[in-house]
Amino acid sequence: MNRRDFLAVTAASAAAAQTAGQRLPMRKGIYWSMLPSKLSVEERFALAKECGFQSVECPTMDEPAQVEEVLAASRKTGLPVHSVMNRDHWKFPLSSADPAVVEKCVHGIETSIRNAKAWGADTVLLVPAVVNAETSYRDAWDRSTAQIRKLLPLARENRVMIGVEEVWNKFLLSPLEMAQYVDQFQSPWVRAYLDVGNMVLFGFPQDWIRTLGKRIVKVHLKDFAWRNYTIPGDPPQKKRVPEFVDLREGEIDWKAVHKAFLEIGYRGDATVELRGGDADYLKEVSRRVDLILEGA
Repeated sequence: MNRRDFLAVTAASAAAAQTAGQRLPMRKGIYWSMLPSKLSVEERFALAKECGFQSVECPTMDEPAQVEEVLAASRKTGLPVHSVMNRDHWKFPLSSADPAVVEKCVHGIETSIRNAKAWGADTVLLVPAVVNAETSYRDAWDRSTAQIRKLLPLARENRVMIGVEEVWNKFLLSPLEMAQYVDQFQSPWVRAYLDVGNMVLFGFPQDWIRTLGKRIVKVHLKDFAWRNYTIPGDPPQKKRVPEFVDLREGEIDWKAVHKAFLEIGYRGDATVELRGGDADYLKEVSRRVDLILEGA
């Protein structure tokens, strides 16, 4: 190794050591369904806080009494609702050719925006479209774009951003497409909701983070792995299945993710969206999020 290579390696090692000890400036969020359903709304908020979480993402709620109950629990525990996960975008996508289906989705988004306003949240999560045998990629793009444009006045009026998320919907399959999709609106009220685990089937989260950059308004934390299973038979068959797994037990390079988030300066919420469990389980999830945020 010559002197130049030595200095380069030394500098890279020093930079890695420095970033590894730098905690990401994110709030630890938890999704509502992870909290035991047997508990009251206030008890669920209190448990989230006890387990070390700093914010909550709630689903769309139709009943005014439900909305008030969440607001009261949030205020009493001091745990804010930071985002609303829209309810109807999978079953009733904006990309459908059926106006009745689209109407149901639009109603769900409008309700979500009003929920967010009531709770003091700044974002609504939206899966914008679903590509399937009936809906082409182009149709999914055009139809969803047209409907989101119609929703922008309500989003602007309530100061709530629409966070477009990438999922296993055969749509927005690269960070370049996601960036283009968001940018076409030329609006601060449409941003990217990045799920760190959802794109692992077809990409790398650190690449998505750097490409989307300041477009990212919220983050979901998941981990992902391929699991090998043997199906009994004569002869036995081997099957490789993609699965979401516990944080830091999958194939995501969390150090690379940590470094990418530092580079873009993301300072929002990072919400775990995993299976639910009791207090001991949730405390362990919280501990693992801390390790991710610290670059450990």
